[in-house]
Amino acid sequence: MRLSRPDLTVMPRFLDKICPRPELPARLAGLPRPCVFTNGVFDILHRGHVTYLAQARELGASLVLGLNSDVSARLLGKGDDRPLNSETDRACVLAALESVSLVVLFNESTPIELLKAVRPDLYVKGGDYNIETLEETRLVRSWGGDAAAISFVEGYSTTSLVRRIRS
Repeated sequence: MRLSRPDLTVMPRFLDKICPRPELPARLAGLPRPCVFTNGVFDILHRGHVTYLAQARELGASLVLGLNSDVSARLLGKGDDRPLNSETDRACVLAALESVSLVVLFNESTPIELLKAVRPDLYVKGGDYNIETLEETRLVRSWGGDAAAISFVEGYSTTSLVRRIRS
């Protein structure tokens, strides 16, 4: 028996998970609840990131990831040359993960406006954040949602990886 060759012109399905802001309301309506939301730059994806995202997804039926755009990432002061990977490349890599339901870019320094649009049931961040001090936590709790910190996976950070590569 001979297998047919795959059609290499077909776009990968994971690209459907990258959501332009104008399409967000319709796309959110199709996601199962409870909805978990997290955000970040995710410049060089590593084991800490994928572990964190898998754990976040386990807390709900869907995971919406707010991705800092290139402009937004630069507002965080990580360096003039960061992010190393473009927002398009980072969005594609994240969308390909099984744990991620939707990837949405945001241009602001915080995801507050995006959170208002998503209105998740749960907001999560890594354990390197004090969840109780974040404005995002107060916002999500204002509509009856909650917030949680997921344990930080020690030894994994994009900043330390970049330092190691450069030295």
